[in-house]
Amino acid sequence: MKRFFAAFRSSAKELTDIRCILVTGLLIAVSMVIESQTINLGFAKINFAFLAIAAIGMLYGPVVGLAAGGLCDIIGFVAFPDGGFLPLYTLLGMAQGLLYGTVAYRKLQCGSRTITVKGKRFDLMQLGRLFLARILDVIFINLICNTAANYHYGFLASESSLILAIYGRIAKNLIELPVDLLLMALILPAILKAYEIVFGKRRATV
Repeated sequence: MKRFFAAFRSSAKELTDIRCILVTGLLIAVSMVIESQTINLGFAKINFAFLAIAAIGMLYGPVVGLAAGGLCDIIGFVAFPDGGFLPLYTLLGMAQGLLYGTVAYRKLQCGSRTITVKGKRFDLMQLGRLFLARILDVIFINLICNTAANYHYGFLASESSLILAIYGRIAKNLIELPVDLLLMALILPAILKAYEIVFGKRRATV
């Protein structure tokens, strides 16, 4: 529990580092580019903007992740307006960043177990934490909270449309999840490695 709260203190201190501001801003911009390529299915949207939020949470922890998640939603609304501003979605964006920062923050990692696949080394503990964060994101934020927000705002006006949306979201996420996890395994460790090479920061526990 001490390490849990220490992660929040450590993450808050990251905000005083100009590198955190610059890298977070860059990743938010990447998120906006990915968001612009969203495929709207009506009951759900397909995009991989979560990768940028996951990277921010992994690098800088829950406080920075929470702030970045909220900023992504607000900037996305300004850049790609689609109806009125709906604050529940901003809260969900903040919750997503908080989740990745809480579960996958690099400074919370203790030890490592690596495997080598086709010449590439993968840290199993790191990947496990990233995968866990994505699965929790899909279940609690995508399936439960997003559906509830859509119902609250009247996008799902009837019980039948709500049920259809739930089944549609479950099917969409079951199909998309393996792709999400594969992209995380390929992209996020590479981002962390590049970050450590450029800034000379090695993983340290809190």
